[in-house]
Amino acid sequence: MIRRRLRSLQIGMHWFPERQGGLDRVYHELSRTLPNAGVEFDGLIAGTDRSFQETGGAVQAFSPANASMPRRLLGMRRSFVKYLKTHNPDLLVSHFALYALPVLDRLAGRKLVVHFHGPWAEEGSFGGTPRIIIKAKRSIENLVYQRATRAIVLSNAFADMLAEEYHFPRDRIDVIPGGIATRRFAVTATPEEARQRLGWPLSRPIIVAVRRLIPRMGLENLIAAAAIIKQEIPDILVMIAGRGSLQPLLAAQIEKLGLGGNVSLIGFVSDEDLPYLYRAANLSTVPTTALEGFGLIAAESLAAGTPCLVSPIGGLPEVVAALSGNLVLRSPAAEDIAEAVKGALQGRLRLPDDLSCRTYAEKHFDWQVIADRIADVYRRALQ
Repeated sequence: MIRRRLRSLQIGMHWFPERQGGLDRVYHELSRTLPNAGVEFDGLIAGTDRSFQETGGAVQAFSPANASMPRRLLGMRRSFVKYLKTHNPDLLVSHFALYALPVLDRLAGRKLVVHFHGPWAEEGSFGGTPRIIIKAKRSIENLVYQRATRAIVLSNAFADMLAEEYHFPRDRIDVIPGGIATRRFAVTATPEEARQRLGWPLSRPIIVAVRRLIPRMGLENLIAAAAIIKQEIPDILVMIAGRGSLQPLLAAQIEKLGLGGNVSLIGFVSDEDLPYLYRAANLSTVPTTALEGFGLIAAESLAAGTPCLVSPIGGLPEVVAALSGNLVLRSPAAEDIAEAVKGALQGRLRLPDDLSCRTYAEKHFDWQVIADRIADVYRRALQ
């Protein structure tokens, strides 16, 4: 049966090439893959005209990303009203509750689907946001989610959160993991060739972690684990890629523990080098301590053929457990990270090989596979 094409208007946050957030990456990839699944993608985001130029006008900016909140919200409403004068979307899709709020009264009977990328309000509590702001954000989330016909979440952990904390009906929640460009990460280089490209030592055991340097990412535990690992594997090298507010504190911890030759904060890694970073490592790890709805980095690492050890937090186990239960750490504590890494490097902990990792990632996380599943949810929302 040939399905008719749907037209969707997707409210995003930023355009990924301009801002490097996980939500923005998902939005950007869906703009490219949903049309192949039969869903036309029109979008509104905060940013410059770059999205307009790169999508032939399909995705437009309603205001600059750095504009004041009132200006952004007013810009969103005006752009939405203007869009409806020339377009008739079948479905409205929200990826960010704040920007959907100004148009809730203009849906005109259209169905709304929300992508729940995480608890926007709760995430602020880890950055010292005042409680009154957190409560206001939660109220906005609730207002938007109450209007939604269906919700798409990244993991069962987030499905439980949306149902229990936001009181969204569980039978209207669809669990679809995040996607990755599996071909981009499946580089043909050997680990040795990848290390040569990056200028890394060829003979040392290397662990990589790609994380924002912010609280809840568990990087302090990873550095502490390196001190434990070093006692048995003196040449261990931990490469931490990313930027963020914790950089000075992490650097001080590395110095205090005498790990200057074992742990490196390598900063931002380009999209071009990222597949080679994973490929160059013996292992990658995601040691998050809280609020991890999916674990995109774990999927990327697997697509590059490198096994990834993840903490048993949120949706992380769901990314890797079907491939191997040995990839799930006992806890994000330094001792448990160290024990798993030592076991893997010394041959006591059996992990999947590169082909198994790549095949698993392609089957479960390739973007077109994910886009097809999301398109099915959109169609069910219209029934």
